[in-house]
Amino acid sequence: MQIKNEAMLITYADSLGRNLQELNEILDKHLKGVVGGVHLLPFYPSSGDRGFAPMDYTQVDESFGSWSEVEEMSRKFYMMYDFMINHISRQSPYFQDFLDKKEDSDYADLFIRYKDFWPGGEPTDADVDLIYKRKPRAPYVEVTFKDGTTEKVWCTFDEQQIDLDVTTETTKKFVRDNLTFLAGKGASIIRLDAFAYANKKLGTNCFFVEPEIWEMLKYSEDIVNPTGITVLPEIHEHYSIQLKIAEQGYYVYDFALPMLVLHALFSGKAHRLAHWLQICPRKQFTTLDTHDGIGVVDVKDLLSDEEAEMTREHLYSQGANVKKIYSTEAYNNLDIYQINCTYYSALGNDDQAYLLARALQCFAPGIPQIYYVGLLAGENDIELLESTKEGRNINRHYYTKEEIEVETKRPVVQKLFQLLKFRNSCPAFSGDITIQEKSSHELEITWKHQASEAKLAANLLTKQFTILAREQAGEWTEVFG
Repeated sequence: MQIKNEAMLITYADSLGRNLQELNEILDKHLKGVVGGVHLLPFYPSSGDRGFAPMDYTQVDESFGSWSEVEEMSRKFYMMYDFMINHISRQSPYFQDFLDKKEDSDYADLFIRYKDFWPGGEPTDADVDLIYKRKPRAPYVEVTFKDGTTEKVWCTFDEQQIDLDVTTETTKKFVRDNLTFLAGKGASIIRLDAFAYANKKLGTNCFFVEPEIWEMLKYSEDIVNPTGITVLPEIHEHYSIQLKIAEQGYYVYDFALPMLVLHALFSGKAHRLAHWLQICPRKQFTTLDTHDGIGVVDVKDLLSDEEAEMTREHLYSQGANVKKIYSTEAYNNLDIYQINCTYYSALGNDDQAYLLARALQCFAPGIPQIYYVGLLAGENDIELLESTKEGRNINRHYYTKEEIEVETKRPVVQKLFQLLKFRNSCPAFSGDITIQEKSSHELEITWKHQASEAKLAANLLTKQFTILAREQAGEWTEVFG
């Protein structure tokens, strides 16, 4: 199915109901017209990181269901699947075969061995300092082979996630085979997870290494493009990287929007958000919340350091059940530039502020993605957080079918569904955007396509807003407010 200009749900296979069968039932019963697409977070057999340490892309984790349920979903919604282009599970048959056979393994070239990568077999202190890392040391894990020898292999993230060497023919075949398979299983778009980490090169920071990263992106796109499918590179970093990728015609993520909207609502000031809406890519997916935390690094230079700090401090002081410690190593959080909190709780569980945040997202350039907890205006799950000591679990509540029956009846959720149905069905959002600052705290965003127009008039100070629509330059009609 082709990508539609309609909101996309982000969910795990077992978070809206216990499995894929129940998720399909919930989509049919509650979410028709509310979302047009589904980003189904990794549903493959995995050894860690809630699915992001995949063992085999050709299989569906048995506890979730089977390919038949995934493909059933793909007949009703345009679908996004994940491909972890940077790494594979330590428990995968590929890496286990490598541990077993070492040089004689067919998959030895899939991985980056320190002895081969670094002159002398080890990085210098200067090499380590240069690397854009997720750990306070060189990115490796030490492994023991069947013959008793040990080696360091590149490992950027968790010890279950072993990095791939994307420069070898073995890995290129692995990428080609798996992208081709996923393209044939109902994907509309394939998300290239941890994309900027994929290329490693001596003398660089091993993050978004040019020109090699562009070659990898084109290689991936060329594999799936003949089937009408596209790729989405996932990168959390300075907004200028997203602009560069967008200039090449690819879809990108708007990861700057979450903090910019929070800043606008906390400060009551429109100028920073308005500026970004003027210059941001048009061919993009927007987010306020994802399965990870609220990213901070993406707004560098869109907010001043002082404004970013004010936004973070306001979140911690005014948000609901959120503490700084939830985003630290004490709760297994490796990324200091991430705040672990649901978006609803970030706004103090304030219905009016939350609905305005979603209205701003719906009127921003791009296709809105809404994480399942956000779709149900979910509060921080302190119980799950404390029972697992995993910071990101604060925003990963497991909803039963019975809970969903209750949650969907809440007025804030009903209004959000109404807003999304309007965003999905109004032709104006396929046209051109005009952004106006009516005052320092008032923002007006208008979309126009042929005879159809839609307008959001928002007061960031009072959090009051109205949405108007009209056809054929007739009278404006209030559709939300």
